[in-house]
Amino acid sequence: MKKISILTIALLSLPIFCHAAAPSCAALPNNEFLTKTLKSIVKPSSGEVNGGFELNMWATVVAADGTVCSVAKTGKEINDQWLGSRVISAQKANTAAMFSLNSANGANKGLALSTANLWAATQPGASLFGLQFSNPVDPTVAYAGNSAKFGSDKDPMIGKRIGGVNVFGGGFALYNASGKMVGGVGVSGDSSCADHNIGWKLRSKLALDYVPGGVSPTNDDNIIYDTKAGFGHPECGNNEKAISENLPKNYPIRK
Repeated sequence: MKKISILTIALLSLPIFCHAAAPSCAALPNNEFLTKTLKSIVKPSSGEVNGGFELNMWATVVAADGTVCSVAKTGKEINDQWLGSRVISAQKANTAAMFSLNSANGANKGLALSTANLWAATQPGASLFGLQFSNPVDPTVAYAGNSAKFGSDKDPMIGKRIGGVNVFGGGFALYNASGKMVGGVGVSGDSSCADHNIGWKLRSKLALDYVPGGVSPTNDDNIIYDTKAGFGHPECGNNEKAISENLPKNYPIRK
């Protein structure tokens, strides 16, 4: 019979420390619900008006650590919407999750930044120039797998961390009723201004818009059409501005 060493006994007697569980996709919409909800907002599936070109769209939901939970598209085939927008939607979701805060204890009152809020600050000479080049998209995640599965519940991005920073409209942090930031959603496939309008409506219909505060005049993360403002965004020229101005009234943030 082999002797058990003193070292082995010492190791066995040490307390076991478990790593905290990674942020979960369990409380976030699956592919079926995300697709159905996105289609209810986007033409030609519905009569909803968003500005821009009223094109088909991609949407991606990520968990709080950037893990992709679900990917959806409104057209049947992958080229019924801009294929490049699939990864951009994931990049936007990741950005919003990475640069928004919980409503937590102490001085942190919670701050949500949509990707539209990052445009002005990341231009040359502005305070956050270069942010858009940090945390790049992981190409092994973005371009892996069978393209026939893109936008389905078996999209190859699901379960992986996509990365990426995007600084134009379409990405939003997701907040539950406790004010906890539980992930992000990104939409892409039209003008960046229309993407913002669609993303705001999508988050509202997902009931994950308990936004604790933001930088816009309405104290949320709505787009600010003033490029001289620190968190401003340029206009896109297709009636998106008028629609965005009514978003807090027509799709109010939950309290």
